[in-house]
Amino acid sequence: MRHNPSFALDDPAEIRRLVRENPWATMISHTSDGELVASHYPVVLDEDSDEIVLLSHVGRPDEQLHELGRHELLVVIQGPHGYISPGWYDASPAVPTWNFITAHLYGTPELLGAAENLAVLDRLVDHFEDRMPEPRRLNGTAENAAYAARISAGTVGFRLRVTRVVAKSKLSQNRPAETVARILTELEGSGPYASPTLAAEMRRVHGRTDLAAEMRRVHGRTDSPGDRS
Repeated sequence: MRHNPSFALDDPAEIRRLVRENPWATMISHTSDGELVASHYPVVLDEDSDEIVLLSHVGRPDEQLHELGRHELLVVIQGPHGYISPGWYDASPAVPTWNFITAHLYGTPELLGAAENLAVLDRLVDHFEDRMPEPRRLNGTAENAAYAARISAGTVGFRLRVTRVVAKSKLSQNRPAETVARILTELEGSGPYASPTLAAEMRRVHGRTDLAAEMRRVHGRTDSPGDRS
């Protein structure tokens, strides 16, 4: 990923947030045969660690294809992203771009034993089921627990202590406030490239208060949201 200090994301707390909110990861290995292998699995953070530690699993035989545990693994976390039209800027000559937030996390996986793998699978299920009105837990019933223990043998769990991070948050930080306000209007609108999640990431970077004032100025309003009926 091209280095650009203006867009560098180096806050560990923000990278952890990115993982929590975007757990569907791409895993890439460069094997001893010189091949590139890519797989896609959900990941969760080891919240008991002060460092960035990922917990996940692969389905057999992906652990063999990746030579899991024998070399460095690249895990790509992709957050919200989207097309930014030059028509959202001003009348000056411009080209389109793509806004995004992403992290490349590197480390050598530690393979887990059967019991710890099952515990990680349990944690992974809870991570997603917690939002459901009636969560279905991996060990919610004796029957389900027995089924989960049986099929978990087809998976290989791992812990990845991240030793190197390359992360980028390219969210129009190089644009003036009035341009950012227009971009936000489009992203939060109903057009073909609307993306509320990308807009939320931009607001996080640029600051909600200043942008709210700028958006009112751009649209010719001087009232505050609380003044409108």
